[in-house]
Amino acid sequence: MMRLLVAALVLGTMGSVPASAGELRVGAAREVITPPPGTPMAGYYFERAAEEVHDDLFAKAIVIESGEMRAALVALDVITTTRDLVVDARRAIEEATGIPGDHVMISATHAHTGPVIADRSRRSQSLGGGSDLSQRYREGLPAKIAEAVRRADAAKVPAKASAARGSESSIAFNRRFHMVDGSVGWNPGKRNPRIVKPAGVIDPSVPIVYFESLDGDPLAVYVNYAVHLDNVGGPAISADLPHTLSKLIAEFKGPEVVTVFTAGCCGDINHIDVFWAEPQKGFENAARMGIILAAEVLRNWPKLEDVEDVALRIDREMVALPLPEISPEDVPEAEAVVERHRSGSTPQPSFLETVNAYKVLDVAARDGEPNEVEVQVIALGDLIAWVSLPGEIFVELGLEIKQDSPFQHTIIAELANGSIGYIPSRRAHGQGNYEVVSARCAEGSGEMLVDAAVRMLKALHGEAIKE
Repeated sequence: MMRLLVAALVLGTMGSVPASAGELRVGAAREVITPPPGTPMAGYYFERAAEEVHDDLFAKAIVIESGEMRAALVALDVITTTRDLVVDARRAIEEATGIPGDHVMISATHAHTGPVIADRSRRSQSLGGGSDLSQRYREGLPAKIAEAVRRADAAKVPAKASAARGSESSIAFNRRFHMVDGSVGWNPGKRNPRIVKPAGVIDPSVPIVYFESLDGDPLAVYVNYAVHLDNVGGPAISADLPHTLSKLIAEFKGPEVVTVFTAGCCGDINHIDVFWAEPQKGFENAARMGIILAAEVLRNWPKLEDVEDVALRIDREMVALPLPEISPEDVPEAEAVVERHRSGSTPQPSFLETVNAYKVLDVAARDGEPNEVEVQVIALGDLIAWVSLPGEIFVELGLEIKQDSPFQHTIIAELANGSIGYIPSRRAHGQGNYEVVSARCAEGSGEMLVDAAVRMLKALHGEAIKE
């Protein structure tokens, strides 16, 4: 354990960037990133390919400039980000705009109706990521992300920012439940009589940041909410909930406004109310959720408060997260399970056997090297801070960060600047089931991320107060 702690400290803080006060300038843009037909789609443990497009996927970017400092907030309508993708996109952004790559936060909305984002993981390679279409999509994505940022940067105008926070508790639910046999179940099904109660909470907060020109022209709306985007399934490309959210805000503020949605900490949160018998699936439910979330944003529009201090402060840390323990014997067993799963031979492995097998192979491939992940904070004055976290984060970890953050509006974007998959809390590790079985990091890793985020938040806020 001491060796891992030392590794975390050696990777350590990358050093905060000093504040830059001055006129606030903001630009926003979106770039279509819809994949071609036939592209393997992400989200599940079986292969499927895109057959049609229900609505386009976008890379959406907001560029914020204060004095000599610039930062970019980017959201992608895809399942995840990978570290290699972020490195490539940041390099392209820096070349196109001069914005330092370390000042760019790139997150995924976690839509399950988008393309596989090819990487070196065994699951990605086995379930479509190794295909020519997936490889070509991944190779072309950094340039499209950079183009969104370039256009946003070129569109900057003198601007002002305002912020508010809503609360919406009717479309997000903890998907882990205490069961009558003493276990903790995962997605146990609607009206399951064996459910006792939820095993966790939700985060109902809806942070809203609005940017407009000094002439009152709308530029961008940033909305964050903690819920899995898994309404639709099937072979049609869709951004899920953010499609309706963006459409409705555009009806209110005009077609030029860019609505950026990011996923809060929702590793154990989904859209399914198990106590409601009606099905909750398909484009209809995605639209329903988008309408409700848009209504909450618009309901709180009169509560937007101007941001007076617009100095930008940026910090980031690389944190070494330990690997879960596996034994040498686990690897050949995992290979056999994956082969049975892929070939369709009978008997098929159980779902959790399959999940564990892919995890074992990914962990073994690291050859003992811990996961080096990034936590980033971009602060606007002493009021707003955006935090990136590198995976599907359990909700209680996000709530801990918000509770300990000195910023009034602390906005956490998960699946940002790379992802290592599920990151459960210590409490959840003792309960087991899907997310814990899937986790590529050891118990306590989530709390290490909380510590890093809170440390940077306090330091940046302290700098703001001193000035």
